Amino acid sequence: MGVIKLNNIKVFSYHGCLDEESKIGSEYRVDLKVHGDLSHSAKTDKLSDTIDYVHLNKIVKEEMAIRSKLLETVAERILKRIMDELIMVQKAKVDVSKINPPIGGNVAMVTVSRTKSR
Repeated sequence: MGVIKLNNIKVFSYHGCLDEESKIGSEYRVDLKVHGDLSHSAKTDKLSDTIDYVHLNKIVKEEMAIRSKLLETVAERILKRIMDELIMVQKAKVDVSKINPPIGGNVAMVTVSRTKSR
């Protein structure tokens, strides 16, 4: 089993329950960790034999572009697409973080973590 991590994917999006969040948007950070058998690709040196991190990044950016009220919903959509589109992935964990959330306090970010396995 091997691990591929995409750390600190920066995205500007419009998630949140407040009307102002749908208009002004905010910055988000997404961290992704996927597990799969990377032993074959380590030998063949072929992109077609591994989990393509470009594809993973594309999924994150596309799903982050779809407005949701809850970060849990965005995280679930990201995980579902990964499992549907990348058969080599056995387990995936995503952290979706809202930077400087509007919660009336000095909070750097709030993060929702979700994990899905086959």
